[in-house]
Amino acid sequence: MKKLTAGWRSFWRNDQGLGTLEIILIIAVVIIIALLFKDWIIELIENLMGKADDEANRIFEN
Repeated sequence: MKKLTAGWRSFWRNDQGLGTLEIILIIAVVIIIALLFKDWIIELIENLMGKADDEANRIFEN
């Protein structure tokens, strides 16, 4: 049991390469969220672009 505990302690103290792993996990989570909400994100962007286009047309027509 002491060897196991010592192994875990050395594992958590050794942070070499931990930054890379964190970056990969963050990217994976962002990709998963983007895939889950893909349709909603596309609809939101199209809606915003449509409103911006309508507003630009209204401004430049006057």
